Amino acid sequence: MKFNYVFALFFGLFYSVLGCNSKPHDQEEEAATVVPDTIGEYGLDIRVAEPLESPSSTKNSKVVGWPADKTPIAPAGYRVVRFASELKHPRWIYVAANGDIFVAESQTQGSGANRITRLQDTNADGIADNQTVFLEGLNRPFGMLVWNDTFYVANTDGLWRYPYPAGATKIMGKGEKILSLPAGGYNNHWTRNILAAPDSSKIYVTVGSGSNVGEHGMENERRRANILEINPDGSGERVFAAGLRNPVGLAWEPSSGQLWTAVNERDELGDQLVPDYITHVEENGFYGWPYAYWGKHPDPRLQGKREDLVAESLTPDFALGAHTASLGLAFSPSSSFKTGAYIGQHGSWNRSKLVGYKVLFVPFAHGTPTGEYHDFLSGFVADEAKGEVYGRPVGVAFAKAGYMLVADDAGNTIWAVLPTGK
Repeated sequence: MKFNYVFALFFGLFYSVLGCNSKPHDQEEEAATVVPDTIGEYGLDIRVAEPLESPSSTKNSKVVGWPADKTPIAPAGYRVVRFASELKHPRWIYVAANGDIFVAESQTQGSGANRITRLQDTNADGIADNQTVFLEGLNRPFGMLVWNDTFYVANTDGLWRYPYPAGATKIMGKGEKILSLPAGGYNNHWTRNILAAPDSSKIYVTVGSGSNVGEHGMENERRRANILEINPDGSGERVFAAGLRNPVGLAWEPSSGQLWTAVNERDELGDQLVPDYITHVEENGFYGWPYAYWGKHPDPRLQGKREDLVAESLTPDFALGAHTASLGLAFSPSSSFKTGAYIGQHGSWNRSKLVGYKVLFVPFAHGTPTGEYHDFLSGFVADEAKGEVYGRPVGVAFAKAGYMLVADDAGNTIWAVLPTGK
């Protein structure tokens, strides 16, 4: 009996050890072939989340304003100063060839300033010396453009032009509406940006969608979710690119000469869907909205509809995170700033935690993103747990003196970012 017990114990231990030795080997082989199941929200080649992989959430930020001794935070080698304050929702910045800086002051709710303010920095110290009202009585102005002796303003309902003598401090002449546009839009989609072609032969106009995903019918989306192309007199309108839910930032990439845009993507598919993006804009290209996102991923709310357009949907170049409200876009013309795209992220509401609320930098080489990304200007969030923010960055531009300008509409401030020592 004792022998049988010892014999059984010996063989039990033997097979137990054998089993323990063989199992890790199988696990190692299996682990070597498993690809990590990570979800990417930033970069060139991402794996998107499944729809509602996390629930759709709402967390609105509360603006508490900037303390007198506080500014946004820039990387080492740069300093941040208040370029201009006491503005009323400064949302977009345009720098004219003569160095004058124009700021569109407008907002989603309330009457707003509905004006354009002209600013000058005569000694290049990053602080405006002159601040005057340039044009007022507008209807939620946003994009601006100087072309020859004409000043263009994109209101939410149309494009206007005014006589502009070089260096004028205030618009005195009567304006002319040269293009009607569908007004307003879903959430903040009332903004209309404009950009001239490098040879000034055309003007490109952004128009955001009138809904989240076409829930009011596609008839409501006529001429929306597009980049339009027109002649400088407003004639010859055509759709240059479509399926762009809310294209806002527009800029020419200096190396390639290609048109790029920053696009604010759709809501209510969970924390990690759908990533905002920047992309070069292909003529006659279709970028998915509302039927697909990030290439050919069909939106489940429109399953089976317009599968022909889903099949045509182009994949954007670079993902910027879901619900970050990536709106501003500027490429650095200055040797003081690294080559690449600087994106103003206005910040989230449709996510369980605050995201965005910063200026993001995407390095470029040979006219395309390298795949990296870095925070460039942060510190806008005061208390994430409480949802408190000091301000919200939107437009990004570069002054003729070479420093960066950032419009903080919620903080009623334009910030200047200068190299240390300048």
